[in-house]
Amino acid sequence: MLRILFQYLLPLLLPFLIYLAYVALTRGRRPGWLDQAPWQALAITGVVLLTVSLVSWGLLTGSPTDEDYVPAHFEDGRIVPGKTVER
Repeated sequence: MLRILFQYLLPLLLPFLIYLAYVALTRGRRPGWLDQAPWQALAITGVVLLTVSLVSWGLLTGSPTDEDYVPAHFEDGRIVPGKTVER
């Protein structure tokens, strides 16, 4: 659950959280400030951050090319956990 939060939700919501903190610190709680928020720019920035996060995660955590993954399976009535084996 924590991985989902940091990998998917935080990069997407970070621009919104920073903007809300900025508004709270500078403008206070005046009525109508939500109508003037740059929602489209915040959403695009969040999607870009999410894309960068996912691409970097995929590039940095790839599996070694000289190993194959053997998934978990049943063997003689017991579960054998998944593992990597050399080719």
